[in-house]
Amino acid sequence: MTDTSQSASLAAALPSDRFLDRELSWLAFNQRVLELAQDPDMELLERVKYLSIFASNLDEFFMVRVAGLKRRLATGMAKKTVSGMLPTEVHSSVLAESYAAMKQASQTFNDSILPALVASGIEILRWEELTTDEREAMSALFDEQVFPVLTPLAVDPSHPFPYISGLSLNLAVVVKNKESDNELFARVKVPPSLPRFIEVSRQRFVPLEDVIAGHLDKLFPGMEVLQTHTFRVTRNEELDVEEDDAENLLQALERELMRRRFGPAVRLEVENSIDAHVLDLIISELGVDYNEVFRLSGPLDHEALLEFFRLNRDDLKAPVFIARTSTALAEVESSSAPDILDVMRHREVLLHHPYDSFSTSMQLFLEQASNDPNVLAIKQTLYRTSGDSPIVDALINAAEMGKQVLAVVEIKARFDEQNNIDWSRKLEEAGVHVVYGIVGLKTHAKLCLVVRNDNGKLNRYVHIGTGNYNPKTARHYEDYGLLTTDPKIGDDVASLFNHLSGYGVQGNYNRLIVAPKGLRSGLVSRIEREIEHVKSGKEGHIRFKCNSIVDETIIDALYRASKSGVTVDILVRGICSLRPGVPGYSDNIKVRSVLGRFLEHSRVYDFANGGDRETWIGSPDLMHRNLDRRVEALVRIGDADGESIVEVIDLGMSDNTASWHLGPDGNWIRHHENEDGEPLINYQELLINRHPVARSAADAPTPRRIDTLLNKVGLFGSH
Repeated sequence: MTDTSQSASLAAALPSDRFLDRELSWLAFNQRVLELAQDPDMELLERVKYLSIFASNLDEFFMVRVAGLKRRLATGMAKKTVSGMLPTEVHSSVLAESYAAMKQASQTFNDSILPALVASGIEILRWEELTTDEREAMSALFDEQVFPVLTPLAVDPSHPFPYISGLSLNLAVVVKNKESDNELFARVKVPPSLPRFIEVSRQRFVPLEDVIAGHLDKLFPGMEVLQTHTFRVTRNEELDVEEDDAENLLQALERELMRRRFGPAVRLEVENSIDAHVLDLIISELGVDYNEVFRLSGPLDHEALLEFFRLNRDDLKAPVFIARTSTALAEVESSSAPDILDVMRHREVLLHHPYDSFSTSMQLFLEQASNDPNVLAIKQTLYRTSGDSPIVDALINAAEMGKQVLAVVEIKARFDEQNNIDWSRKLEEAGVHVVYGIVGLKTHAKLCLVVRNDNGKLNRYVHIGTGNYNPKTARHYEDYGLLTTDPKIGDDVASLFNHLSGYGVQGNYNRLIVAPKGLRSGLVSRIEREIEHVKSGKEGHIRFKCNSIVDETIIDALYRASKSGVTVDILVRGICSLRPGVPGYSDNIKVRSVLGRFLEHSRVYDFANGGDRETWIGSPDLMHRNLDRRVEALVRIGDADGESIVEVIDLGMSDNTASWHLGPDGNWIRHHENEDGEPLINYQELLINRHPVARSAADAPTPRRIDTLLNKVGLFGSH
């Protein structure tokens, strides 16, 4: 029997409803974000931040996932999902659950957050709530800063309904011609170049759309303004690019980016107060269905609330966290930067961001390499990075110093395409060899290779990580990274870069597992190995930490492991299509989710392996795109570092840690208090305390294991 037929036979023995729907699982994740915004024990501006993130997440979900589903339905290409739901059922459920969540978010803002802001001295007012003096001040501001950038667009036989760009905030205005008594419709776009909330006096704010609405008489002189309604549309912004070669891809992508803003509408948000006739007109012109209309309490567009998080109100935020240099790189505090390459010659270094500073580790590694006269070549993958990236600057500097520099740039990184095109051209102009990876595959692996002449011998210095080379997000994303000079890893990474920049068939690797060729099969074989260990009387234990788990083959393998007695712990941030805790096939599987001030982003795959542990970190999640359509890389971590990673996963999985638990019915339940109503352990705060800032040599800290800290708080107590 072939492997494929054997897998199919084993899968047939499992229930047909064993997969949760991917889209609904994602909405459940975003609901968890909303629950943080609803938490009255959370710092107030942190709640505002989570509300903004919830809205931003949902915007992207509609622009990509809902848009794609709607397109497939329109073309007749939609298929029944593995969850057993018809595409029309998925679309209806997604719209209904999204609408319910957005109404919750509006209620949370208006009934909970807004009064709390007022109590803290921050007021968000509507136009009618302003004092006379404040209105006069806003009138002056309108004349000087707002009016010059407004463009009212009439709708009549000679003026067709204007194009409404995606995610723009707009005013639908009904005016009456006093002479003819005719009612006319117009649209005014709220300019995105101006702050969404205007400070009218100290920490008293008014929405920009209210300021505009209060001065429509200046935009429509001689007209009587009858109605004003705010609305917002979301469009399909997924890219559809045919790939030929790199140059054609670059040009095609630029053309597609120009077209993106003209995609069909997939969601219409309006305030509850909108007139029915005005709404009918907008619906008709935009081509949306009534079930795609979300009527909400204003103000619309909660993503803009992030402006308030940036206020200088540290008393309303979580304590400031400043990452420290990893003690593996600098055991004591020093005014001079550690010599990263020298440290790497003596030992492997496992980094854990943001607890370990990115700027004094990976970034410093690349900057020092770029200036080192003995460094001959640097090769780097770039998926997402900041617009003013020191990573890009270091590569440019290296090229200008005569080093051979290769940048494998993924220009199709969603919503970062234009940014990536811009700085890839900047790299090319500096003499960097820029390639766009392999046709048909996204390059998602996080790799950096430095070749140095060490006293006549060429050695390879490597960084492999789970997160993007982005100094800004590295302060907020939780990720692992490995710095190593291991010759086997160096050979593996060099071969992979040659595969990405040249020709040839993907080869075999020593300490790497690489997608798309060998990742799924490599993970499944290790899952099956755990099953064999249990059959032989040994302990079988699998620990996964990832952003999403969707792949049916992997999930079925985990179900088989559970049925065989293997313990499976999954710490997942976002989507999970697996049903844990179902009697008969997933009894031994637990799924937890941790959300907090840092975005849990690392990918870890750990196997007990009968006492000879294998721990892998890298770029891939367990999704079809990662396993089949991307270049991804996992690297095996040494035993000691593997143990430290397992401790972190076990902490996240502990019943004494605040987290969400996934039930067999697909519902997530938040567990953040014990039976006495006391808060459970904050996983991320504990890790912050685990990473003390390096002190002087006299009182240098001794690295503390997690179990030491946990004993202190009673996690490993008698109960």
